[in-house]
Parts: sequence; structure tokens; C-alpha cells
Amino acid sequence: MNMMVTRRALLGGMALSGAAALLPATAWGFRADGASLYPATNAFIKGFVDRRELASTLACVGKGQEEALSFGYGTQAMDSARPVGPDTLWRLYSMTKPVTAIAAMLLIEDGKMGLDQPIADFLPAFKAMKVQNVPDGSITEVHPAKTQITVRHLLTHTAGLGYNIIQKGPIKAAYDAAGIVGGQVSRLPIPGLAPVTAAPSLAAFADRLAELPLVYEPGTRWSYSVSLDLTGRLVEVVSGQPFDAFLKTRIFDPLGMKSTWFQVPASEVHRLTTNYAPVGGILIPMDPATSSIYLDKPPYPFGGGGLVSSARDYDRFLAMLLGEGETGGVRIMKTETARLAMSNLIDDAVDRKGTFIEGEGFGAGGRVSLPTSATGEGLYGWAGAAGTVGFVDRVRGYRVGGYTQYMPSDALPFQSGFAKAFYQDALR
Repeated sequence: MNMMVTRRALLGGMALSGAAALLPATAWGFRADGASLYPATNAFIKGFVDRRELASTLACVGKGQEEALSFGYGTQAMDSARPVGPDTLWRLYSMTKPVTAIAAMLLIEDGKMGLDQPIADFLPAFKAMKVQNVPDGSITEVHPAKTQITVRHLLTHTAGLGYNIIQKGPIKAAYDAAGIVGGQVSRLPIPGLAPVTAAPSLAAFADRLAELPLVYEPGTRWSYSVSLDLTGRLVEVVSGQPFDAFLKTRIFDPLGMKSTWFQVPASEVHRLTTNYAPVGGILIPMDPATSSIYLDKPPYPFGGGGLVSSARDYDRFLAMLLGEGETGGVRIMKTETARLAMSNLIDDAVDRKGTFIEGEGFGAGGRVSLPTSATGEGLYGWAGAAGTVGFVDRVRGYRVGGYTQYMPSDALPFQSGFAKAFYQDALR
């Protein structure tokens, strides 16, 4: 069977014809109260398992600071009898980005760096950056950047940096050669994705990245990038702690997030889902749980896409956001810091045409809705390459997570349709 995954396929682009034929025929559900309270959401997620398109789906919805309701269907893998639930482990991929950005906001709150402070104050190699004369063109035909990269630029994808799953041509090749990657997929070779050896540490990642030209002038265009991975390096330099240790100390432990890691402990593999690629009407195991690459220690903690977590754990993070820095009697950041993080941090002059956030705003690591958005203002969140999605609605008081595991995320309309289904319930 020919399974091709292109550079952009991790973010979308692979078509699916037909339904997967190797899935359990019987869906498994739980928390009937959640299913009855959110009937459109329930029908939406259940349909993917009933139609044998996905191995499992799960929704986790909380109102205010009330206990979240989880309801889901299917099993952790096609060949597993274990049903999914609130403690099942999912690859978050880019849902890691808001977590990393909140870590940076904590350091801003601590007074250790400023939102508009040049990152070169902490990472001197980024002081004199060059910019490609033509985006994705020559990497030798460059000019000096007019603007220093700031912390704000990193948190909002406006630093001008690239992504090896986005860029083309010489700059993509240079990123690959330098091991500038933002995540991992599998121990298995993936057709269409050239093997890339990641940089051996966050320090090496940052140093190598600084040697390459920017794709855009800082502050001018929203460009999905490795900027949140670089933020991880910034966090550890400014804090004096390893990036993953900072997350554990300042976010995970205080919030009781005991199932969130960059490496899944061997003792917890029984909770891990399998990640699939829908190809020709069949789900191909891309990263089987029992031999997952997430059982290996990563070369560095990927701040842009490296976390594995449970719906219960990520809901604690979302509850903290909805509580403007506090949940369960534990405050990890000031109200004003949380509000700033979830506000639109990019200027109207920033070019967003043709990007994932065209017509929207962007905060610290996540999309921010505007008054002109379909749901109005108040939404903050992001999604992941394997189909997950998580956000808070600060106006209506909801925190919402949708979970499944397949790549690319636009091979099926789960991720793209999940929020629409939820708002059929929330707005009725």
C-alpha cells in the first residue's frame, strides 16, 4: 500500500477516500449526562466511530469551574479492547504551544523579561539576523533585518522564522540539515517525509537556527513557525531551569497535571492511543502505542509540539485559563497576565492573508477571536496535528477539548468540525 505524507500533510493536504475498514464496529460511550447536555457534539464525535473512520473520539467540556464532562467512543487502538476515557493519553502536538507561551508569560510576570524585549538580550546569537530577499527563495541573497526579534514576536508567530513542514526550497533544506524540527512522528519511516536528525539539545537548536536567515521581516507577517520551540530555549535561559523542569514546577505540578509529559513513562503506555494515517479507506498505524516514539526521550523538549497528555489534564490547564490564572483554589499567574496572554497581541498591520488566522487575532501561542469572528470575541486556543483541539470561551464560560489521533488533521473533518458542532449546543 502506498502511504505518502508530504511536508504540509502534517498540517493538512492528504485526501481520504472511503471509510476505514479495520475499526471496531461497536462504539463505546460514557458520561451520558455529557452526551445529553451536548447532543450535537456527541452525535458529531460518535459518527466517526460508527462510520469506522476513526478508532476513537472524545469530548471534554467544562462550564465555568465546574467539573468537566467527558464523553467518548471507541478504543485506544483498532486492535485494543481498552475504551478511551478522560485519562487516555493523546499526542497534543501543537496544543503544546499555548502551554509554552504561558510559561513565557510567567517569566514576564516575574519581571525577568519583557513582552517587547529583544530576545537577543538573552540569546545574543539572534542580534543581527538576516532576512531572505524572497521568502523561500535563496538563502544567500539576504539583507539585514530592520527589526530585532522580540518576545512578543516569538509568542505570536511574527518573528519571521520558518517551519520545515511549511517552507519550501533552500530554507526548508537548511532547516532539515540543521535538525531544526518542531516535533516527532514515529520510529517508523514515513513515506514522503525525509528522515531528519533533530538537533541534540535546545541550546544547539537555538544556535543553529540563529545561523539561518529569517523568511520574513520580524513583526510584518504571521508565519507559522518554530518560534514556540525557540521560546522553550528562551524560557530555560531566562529561568535558569531546563525547559521541561520549568513547566513541571510552574504549571504541571501546581495544577495537578500528573499525566502530561514529553516522554511517556513505560508504566503508562497502557493508556496511550495509537496514531493513524487514513489512506485509501484504511487507517494505517503511523505510531503504534506499544512502540511509540513518545516512549523515547526526545532530543529536546519540543515547545511547539512535543507534549502527550490526557483530556483530564489538559482540562486543568484550560480551567486555569478560564479562571484567569486560577483553578481549584490554586493561582499560578495574576489575572492581568492571563488576560494579556489571551488577548490579541498582534497589530492590525501584521499580514495574515492566506494564513491559518486570516481574519482572526493571535495571543500567546493561540488563536484569539475578534468581535468580527463568527462566535464573537472571547475565544482562545489552538489545535494539534493529530486531530486534537482545545480552547476556552471566556464570554460564554466554556472550556472545550476534542480528542482523537490521525494525521494529517484535514484528512477527516473531525478537527475542522468539532467546534462548529459544539456551538450548535452552546448557542441553542
